[in-house]
Amino acid sequence: MLAFSLLSVYILQRFLRRSIDRSLFLATAFSSIWLLILTLQSLGYEIEVFVRYCFEILRNAAWIGVLYSLLGLTLLPSRKQGMRRFYATAGILALFSSALALTLYHGISGVLPVSTHTYLILMVAISLAGLLLLEQAWRNASLYSRGGVQYLKIAMAAMFGYDFFLYSDALLFQTISNSIWEARGAVNALAVPLITLTLLQSRKHPIGIHVSRQMVFHSTTFVLAGVYLLVISAGGYYISFFGGSWGEALRVLFIFACLIVLTILVSSPVLRAKVMVFISKNFFDYKYDYRDEWIKSTNAFANASQSDTLHTQIIQVLGALVGAQRGALWVLDDENQFTPRARLQLEDQRFEPIDGNAELIEFFVQQDWVINLDEYILDPTKYNLIEIPEDMLRQKHPWLILPLRMNTQIMGIVLLSDPVAPIDLNWENYDLLRIVSAQAGSYLAQTQIQERLAEARQFEAVNKTSAFLVHDIKTIIAQLSLLVKNSERHKSNPAFVDDMISTTRHTVEKMDHLLQQIRNPSKEMILEDVNLVEVLHEVQSSHKNAQPSPQFSMPEGEIWIQGDHSQIKSAIDHIVQNALDATAKDGEVSITTKTAPGYAYIFIQDSGVGMSEDFIEKHLFKPFESTKGLTGMGIGVYQSRDYLKRLGGSISVTSELNVGTCFTLKIPTQAKKG
Repeated sequence: MLAFSLLSVYILQRFLRRSIDRSLFLATAFSSIWLLILTLQSLGYEIEVFVRYCFEILRNAAWIGVLYSLLGLTLLPSRKQGMRRFYATAGILALFSSALALTLYHGISGVLPVSTHTYLILMVAISLAGLLLLEQAWRNASLYSRGGVQYLKIAMAAMFGYDFFLYSDALLFQTISNSIWEARGAVNALAVPLITLTLLQSRKHPIGIHVSRQMVFHSTTFVLAGVYLLVISAGGYYISFFGGSWGEALRVLFIFACLIVLTILVSSPVLRAKVMVFISKNFFDYKYDYRDEWIKSTNAFANASQSDTLHTQIIQVLGALVGAQRGALWVLDDENQFTPRARLQLEDQRFEPIDGNAELIEFFVQQDWVINLDEYILDPTKYNLIEIPEDMLRQKHPWLILPLRMNTQIMGIVLLSDPVAPIDLNWENYDLLRIVSAQAGSYLAQTQIQERLAEARQFEAVNKTSAFLVHDIKTIIAQLSLLVKNSERHKSNPAFVDDMISTTRHTVEKMDHLLQQIRNPSKEMILEDVNLVEVLHEVQSSHKNAQPSPQFSMPEGEIWIQGDHSQIKSAIDHIVQNALDATAKDGEVSITTKTAPGYAYIFIQDSGVGMSEDFIEKHLFKPFESTKGLTGMGIGVYQSRDYLKRLGGSISVTSELNVGTCFTLKIPTQAKKG
């Protein structure tokens, strides 16, 4: 009592600027008076019992008022707040008024007009109403504002929870437990520090609750379920009392049957839809919680990993906005037709494609509106007498046709059938449907772009492989052309014949390697022991008749690396050939080699035309970029560097215009195995 009195004085002095402060002051004041009466009774003072119960009811009503302040509502019923709020508030006031009237009548006349059992049910209902409101106030507080009221809610939960336990125990055993009653004052006293902490924190955190549709829906469900359970309990009690020898069995059967009925009602989608429609009509100025609807639709579209999944999700999300569970989706294809791509609970229905120039599409492009087929059937002039496809109208209860828009482009069309619960559409329904439809259209466009990008990448890979093959074939043709050109002049020369056979063998091996790449492009890279010195001798041999003739300076002995012999030779050969192509016949091309721990270095230097720094940085190592104009494909250097990088090596270059170029090939080495 003293604690609540001090808290009341503290609130009166510092915290009366807001409605929540004033309701807290009223609640703590009534709690102080009620606890004072309990204290005086415990000290032996004669105070009428009805006085104690009157102030207890007023104290509970005051704390209910605190919850109403947190929810931003008024405890006085007003039709301006909506009929649902009006009836809910009137019901709570009727509950308190009944309990207070019965208590006053008992105090004045000395006769309790109802049984003690009924009176206890009223007290249990009051504490249960407080707990339900408290739970919803906590559920619907934002994370920021929740920190400002958490201690207050804990304190109120302790008070209402203890009262519920006290009167439920009394209802069960038909008498109030002395031990539970005596601890009641101490439990209430423990709430004072928590309320004080709330007041201190309110300077940092705003105390406020946002009332959402889900809160009202769950509150309504809990309250109705609680009332239903109380009715069941009362019915079971009277059946047991008047049923004689079969009373207990009949009571169990009655309660079990009622619980089954409750489960069926709660799990019914039709009932849930009707309750949500009723709440939206009577509780809120706006039917939808736009933030919640936007987050749900975004998550649903984002989690659809494949286009087929996205198509079904679009029907489900749009249908959920108006309670429709059946529908179909048409999507724009590359031939400017809207092809049926998904259907929901319409598996047996057949749909035809819709031409991109149909009247329905033109209407959506010009009007950006939703077609209500109920209105269309009654008065087609509302929709400019447009022609609706027959397969849409043949469906069972067709209802809405929605365009999926991406800017000015119609990406798809959705047909929805009748909702599970009747709903009257207004501007808000149509606006939300158009917003979410536009969002769905953007996801459809994004999915189509991703599919086309993946297809383009596949074609790019094929074109890239083809270009590499053409480049290698071009090199082979050049070698064979050179043989044919010199064959008439040197066909009687044995050395030329030997060189021709060697070149032909090399050509066959290279073409066989190309065929293997075509058959199995994803084949793993070949890693075998290769003598780099031997490869350099082969490169020297293949270019010995070139002008200018390249000068090779190779170390004695062996340099062992790992890779594919033919590809290593091809990589080096590309760079050497580029050096020869860039150098005049009277110029110089030199190839030198050195080794360092773990690596071999090949320096290919020429005195040719050179390259600019800009070309080296931006174009040299890109495919299809070349200094040779139309005669080159710009693939050799790119292919060579790509292969050496896969081996763990690299290619670097320095060059100066009209002076020359030096390529440095770095290749990892290793000791010869076996």
